[in-house]
Amino acid sequence: MIEPSGDSAPVYDAASVGANSILLVDDTFVLRERLSMAMQQRGFRVETAGSFDEAVEVFRTRPTDLAVLDLRMPGKSGLELLRKLLSLKPDTRIIMLSGFGSIPASIDAVRAGAVNFLSKPADADDILTAFVRGDEPSVPDGAVAFPAPSLARNEWEHIHRVLSDCGGNISEAARRLGIHRRSLQRKLRKRAPEDPAVPEPDEEDPDA
Repeated sequence: MIEPSGDSAPVYDAASVGANSILLVDDTFVLRERLSMAMQQRGFRVETAGSFDEAVEVFRTRPTDLAVLDLRMPGKSGLELLRKLLSLKPDTRIIMLSGFGSIPASIDAVRAGAVNFLSKPADADDILTAFVRGDEPSVPDGAVAFPAPSLARNEWEHIHRVLSDCGGNISEAARRLGIHRRSLQRKLRKRAPEDPAVPEPDEEDPDA
């Protein structure tokens, strides 16, 4: 592990994570390639795919020690891909990337065999740190530590997902959302609403 100077978080690489290869699956090409370059710089053999079928084909030919899967993709979901990859190579360590208010599905992914999950966007350091911490319990009984996103947050994420699916075309996104183009433009100018705070289970009552 490379220890940076100062108070920065540790930066992990292939050797410190204990793996030589990683599969990155995301339907967004730019994000996938950016993450691929970062992982190559950290010493991994990197395989990439943009869909369920492509990922399975790549994995059958060139299986990897690690995999990072986008939860929501066109066609079969990342959760279905998680189960398929583990059926092909049960010792593969998998992290699910979740966005757009998909916390319940992320919990399902951990219970199905993922070692951890992260909210998007996540960079290489976030992902590798999650792999290192993967042996720690991720989902408490009842999943009480994961509050549901607010309605405002869900709306914001849904709008941006649709816009992404439309390739940034505001007119087409407005048509799919069933709202006026100007209304969509006003919503897009707003910052993302904050999610509810996650309670600290060990936090002591200051008045106790």
